[in-house]
Amino acid sequence: MDIKFIPAEDVKRVLHFSELIPQMESALKKFSSKNVEQPVRSIVSVKEANGFLGVMPAYSSTDQALAVKLVTFYPQNTDVPTHNAIIAVFNSHNGIPEVIMDGEVITTMRTAAVSAVATKYLAAGDASTLAVLGSGVQARSHIQALSSIRSFKKINIWSRTKKNAEKLAGEVGGTAYDSVQEAVKDADVIVTVTSSSTPVLMKDWVKPGTHVNAVGACRPDWQEIDPDLMRSSVLYVDSREAAMKESGDVILSKADIFAELGEMVLGVKEAEVQKTTVFKSLGLAIEDVMSAKLVQQLMKMN
Repeated sequence: MDIKFIPAEDVKRVLHFSELIPQMESALKKFSSKNVEQPVRSIVSVKEANGFLGVMPAYSSTDQALAVKLVTFYPQNTDVPTHNAIIAVFNSHNGIPEVIMDGEVITTMRTAAVSAVATKYLAAGDASTLAVLGSGVQARSHIQALSSIRSFKKINIWSRTKKNAEKLAGEVGGTAYDSVQEAVKDADVIVTVTSSSTPVLMKDWVKPGTHVNAVGACRPDWQEIDPDLMRSSVLYVDSREAAMKESGDVILSKADIFAELGEMVLGVKEAEVQKTTVFKSLGLAIEDVMSAKLVQQLMKMN
C-alpha cells in the first residue's frame, strides 16, 4: 500500500486564504444542507496534562471526499504547539487510505477562514477596527484571514503576557493594550483566541453592533465570553449539535442559538448586521476534509 505523506511545509506552500475562504463557505453550506456525513467529534481526555485527543471524521458524497482528522489540544504547552494534528484521506470508492497530511497548518488556517466567512456576512460594511484577544498562532492566522476580506485601519492586541501582545502588534502594525476593556472599546470586530477557561470579554465593554468571533473555550466547562454578552447577542454557531455538547460559552450561558453559519450563508436565516453578533466557532470535520481536498488539488497544480 503506497500512502503519500504531505508535510506541513508543503501544505503551507500551496494553501492560501484566497482559495480557502470560499472553500470553507462551501463546506458550511454543505453541512447545514445536510449534504455531509459527520458525527460530533469524539473526545478522549488526558486529564494529567489538561489535554485531549479529538477524532473528527466526515464524508462529502458530492466531492467524493472521505477523511478523518486526529487532533490533540494541550493548552499548557509552551515550547511546542498547543494544537497538533494529522489528516488521513481515504479513497471514497474502495476505502483505501491514500494520503496522510499534516493537520496543524490546516487547523490553524481553516479556523481563521471560517471566522472570515462569519465576518464577511456579520460585520458592518464600514468596520475599521479589529481587536484580537490572544497572541498565539490563531491570533496571527485570524489577523491575516480577516484582513484579506476587510481593510482594518486599526488592529488592537491584548494578551495575558504583555510582551507577547507587543511582539504580535509589532508584526502586524497594531497596538498592544494592557487591558481587554481598552483593546475592545472601539472595536467593530473582536476575535477571542485565548486558552482561558473563564470569561475575558464582558458585555459592557462591547459597543452595540460589534461582531465577535469566539474561537477559544472549546470544552463544555470553559468560557471566554461573558454569559450576559452571549444572551444579549444574536448567536451563530457552526453546528447546533456540537455547540450544545461542546461549548461552555453556549451551555453555561443558556444563550439561544439563532442560526448555524451555513444557514445564514444559504439565506435560510438572516445576517443580523445591525445587531451585536457572536459566532461561536468549534470547528467542523467537514472543514478539515474540504481543506485537505483543496490541498490535494492545489498540489497537483503546483
